[in-house]
Amino acid sequence: MKKILVALSGGVDSAVCALLLKQAGYDCMAATMRVQGKNTCCTDEDIRLARAVADKLSMPYEVYDFEADFTATVIDNFVRTYCEGGTPNPCVVCNRYLKFEKLFERGFEMGSDMIATGHYARTGYDEKSGRYLLRRALDGQKDQSYVLYTLTQEMLARTIFPLGEMTKGEVREIARQNGFDNAERPDSQDICFVNDGDYASFIEHYLGRQFPEGDFVDLSGKVLGRHRGIIRYTVGQRKGLGLSLPAPLYVKEKDIEKNRVVLAPEEALYAESLVADRINLISVPDIQTPMRVRAKVRYRQTEQWATVIQTDHDRIRVSFDRPQRAISPGQSVVLYDGDTVVGGGRILYAE
Repeated sequence: MKKILVALSGGVDSAVCALLLKQAGYDCMAATMRVQGKNTCCTDEDIRLARAVADKLSMPYEVYDFEADFTATVIDNFVRTYCEGGTPNPCVVCNRYLKFEKLFERGFEMGSDMIATGHYARTGYDEKSGRYLLRRALDGQKDQSYVLYTLTQEMLARTIFPLGEMTKGEVREIARQNGFDNAERPDSQDICFVNDGDYASFIEHYLGRQFPEGDFVDLSGKVLGRHRGIIRYTVGQRKGLGLSLPAPLYVKEKDIEKNRVVLAPEEALYAESLVADRINLISVPDIQTPMRVRAKVRYRQTEQWATVIQTDHDRIRVSFDRPQRAISPGQSVVLYDGDTVVGGGRILYAE
């Protein structure tokens, strides 16, 4: 019998994940990551709820202290990306380095054969290519394959997503029927370590310094007004600029060297292609010739038809059939072939 380490977050999804595996007869143990005090997803209340689930299911339970790793990977990357003018995706980084890599290491130390989480996604194996696959979840509204594209072949071979064939409504109903305290607990929405959604204040407090005011400029360099610190703005933003303008303008880019935020009409936000690095390919080992895919450049976006080519060992170029709005450096582009994730990477720039 395979021994599985179940990642319990304190939420309803991981609780039902644990229940389903227990009912299926697996030898399960459970663990929660403690990453950073009260302002993250792994609070004392989360741990209490996770422990209650483990106790209810008679699973051995431990709390793993990953605070130093979380700070060094997730938070430092988040802050650095903003300071460089990008828009980070901390959930992708956390999944890659914490929820899977570090959890895998600890789980195997404890004797587990596999890892299971409450993510909405599916895995598979293609006998023809000999590769493990990542697929979208059945519930398209809850699908999390976008934030899981960094999973390696080794990780996918040893990962189970029991909720991949289920809807969120079905998961909550199972939790109610089994008397879980977290059955009605709402899903977390914002970045877990930024408690009030004020990313700029978090970054300034973290670094211990303020970001100076600077100029808003248009595409010609004409000064339109003053911004309140360059990290307070993201590509595509219109609201909250604090300007009175004769026509709507949006953030097109951030000039870090000159401390300027460049504004432009909406039509200037569209780009036909992008270049990404830090790539991870799943369904194929490489992309030697142009490949037709459907791609998305943000979590909630509908996939768009595109052609992708790998330009070197760690870089891809994605050319869209139709120009895409507000492609943001630092975010992820994820490529799909039907329901199967081809792979993805970190957006460097749009063209």
